[in-house]
Amino acid sequence: MPHLDEAQLEITTVNWLRELGFEYRFGPDISPEGDCPLRSDYGQVVLAGRLKEAIERFNPDIPAEALEDGMRQVLRPGSPSLIENNRNFHAMLAEGVDVSWFEQGRQRHDKLWLIDTDDLENNDWLVVNQFTVVEGRRQRRPDVVVFVNGLPLVVIELKNPADEKATMRHAFNQLQTYKRQIPSLFVYNAVVAVSDGMQARMGTLTAGWDRFMPWRTIDGTDLYREPGNEKQTDGQLQPGLQTLIKGMFDKRLFLDYMLNFITFEDDGGGSASIAKKAAAYHQYHAANRAVECTLEAAAQSGDQRIGVVWHTQGSGKSLSMVFYAGKIARHRQMANPTIVVITDRNDLDGQLYGTFAINQALLRQRPVQAQDRPHLRELLSVASGGIVFTTIQKFFPENKGDTHRQLSDRRNIVVIADEAHRSQYDFIDGFARHMHDALPSASFIGFTGTPIETTDKSTPAVFGEYIDKYDILRAVEDGATVPIYYESRLAKIELKEDERPKIEQEFEQITEAEEEQTRKQRMKTKWASL
Repeated sequence: MPHLDEAQLEITTVNWLRELGFEYRFGPDISPEGDCPLRSDYGQVVLAGRLKEAIERFNPDIPAEALEDGMRQVLRPGSPSLIENNRNFHAMLAEGVDVSWFEQGRQRHDKLWLIDTDDLENNDWLVVNQFTVVEGRRQRRPDVVVFVNGLPLVVIELKNPADEKATMRHAFNQLQTYKRQIPSLFVYNAVVAVSDGMQARMGTLTAGWDRFMPWRTIDGTDLYREPGNEKQTDGQLQPGLQTLIKGMFDKRLFLDYMLNFITFEDDGGGSASIAKKAAAYHQYHAANRAVECTLEAAAQSGDQRIGVVWHTQGSGKSLSMVFYAGKIARHRQMANPTIVVITDRNDLDGQLYGTFAINQALLRQRPVQAQDRPHLRELLSVASGGIVFTTIQKFFPENKGDTHRQLSDRRNIVVIADEAHRSQYDFIDGFARHMHDALPSASFIGFTGTPIETTDKSTPAVFGEYIDKYDILRAVEDGATVPIYYESRLAKIELKEDERPKIEQEFEQITEAEEEQTRKQRMKTKWASL
């Protein structure tokens, strides 16, 4: 690998994708003047012929005029903002394209699907290198573009491994140039990636360089470390690009990732405030493991204890909770569950609710905060559905010592506890007992940013054992959070001799009004300690 140049690295990348089942085409060959043209001009970034063939296969019951309407919606972005267009397309990809047509005098409505999620091989998987795009007076040629059903979903920019000056940061800067000069290519983009052959990072359209992250696992269990990255101390040695390609672009994983692990955080401040975020490898695999554990725990034979996810502070724990909640809320086996998110402080409840609220597009619903106990009971009295935020104190019964009355006995209720190891989740006589009394058939999962204490016996009793661990060491190695340094020292405090009389005089003035000598002595002791 160290002896490869950029052209050879392109072919190596292509070959890894071919091993995963992708068809390969050389960019000049499919250009308008090529031997096997797949587009009519260099400004066309979608391989329209392949897209049309694919959607005809996926949507056999949709008439031709509705198919054409769906194609037009995909191919003609409606906003001058790149991120708005990207968000709109992602919604079409994940939720289908709304189409309508007249049939026997009546208007019918349906969804046009751009991807077949049931039959992976029914999709068109293609990788192209040296894909030239002309927009305005600009001509650019990204190194590798990954197409699914003719849609350019991934752009990979590579740099010469033998050139010390050609770094991943230069590849990142090149992507920013592409975004400005050929934005049409990125309307359809899911993720972007950069690599120098040894190391690799992936990110989204709005991510800064500090948010481009490595992908360190292929199967979700074994970790790999990159050559030349001395920070990473665990895992087998393997080029980061190879791990990223084989770990992210497995066909089923990639579709799952695109549809369930990409979100657009929107606080309502316009296009400039939209942040596109995608799961890091630890978030993706932890959320999916948590979903599997949930299905087991919530089954009729399950014990209702899902487990605990320990993701260290600063590594995206709140977003991991969003990805998990979004996926479990849409899972068919859960039959439109109710999700209850609990914290133990009002400020944490507000912060976490804010994170969920700005990601409501991924959740497909808007979460609701319980204002008081009656409101909580009202929110939990529904037959199904909903994401409810509450502090655990609202589960306390009206009178101390009473048992909390049952609010629902449905098994498709999932309780997510933030900072699950705290003492107030005590199952024996704490709030957790009242929560179980109120929701006796619910399943419980805990998320925490700090490890569970070794003496803690109540947390496993309520939530179960660890589902996933992502500690501070791995977070620092991956660049997900900054290192924490501790410096132990004693602070020496002493008074200068010339200051003593002044302080003693002031002290006497303060204490001379005190009537009881014993009280004065207590004050002297207090001031001496200070």
